[in-house]
Amino acid sequence: MTPSVESVPSMHNPQRALVGLRIVVGIWFVKSLFTKVTIMLAWGFLPVPAANARWIAVMPKLLAKYAADNPIGWYRDFLLHTVIPNAHLFAHFTALGEAAVGLSLTLGLLTPLGALLGALEVISYGLAVQHMSSGQQGFHVMLLSMMLAFLYTRPGRYLGLDAWIRRRYPSTFWARMG
Repeated sequence: MTPSVESVPSMHNPQRALVGLRIVVGIWFVKSLFTKVTIMLAWGFLPVPAANARWIAVMPKLLAKYAADNPIGWYRDFLLHTVIPNAHLFAHFTALGEAAVGLSLTLGLLTPLGALLGALEVISYGLAVQHMSSGQQGFHVMLLSMMLAFLYTRPGRYLGLDAWIRRRYPSTFWARMG
């Protein structure tokens, strides 16, 4: 027996279907707030988020391990000759980037921007570890797929701050962005 057209569910609001997934992925990224981020004093008085000392110390060791057998020559060279020598800077980028993606997705705030930044991070991390196991490959492919789904469906417009921004400030750039 074939279901009638009326009984087949449709995807009129894909952002509703992806809300739970958006929040779970966001929380997964938010964990960097507890594992990689601290508050430091800039100029001795201004509190700003920054990579913690543990992440600054661990990141170059991990990257050296990832680069050692990486078959993608240009990416291995990028890790060895650009990222590792500037690990202090890249530690801040990665820690704060992960935190920003996590907050964006968890809160549904500027979700497309958070998803785009998340996709760039996932591609970077995936290139670093793709040769280590099929599990690493699969994890990063799935995470990238989710980021692309969030980018195009804008699930922050449902149960997110993007919806509030669109209602409150409908003609602003930020309303169109979310």
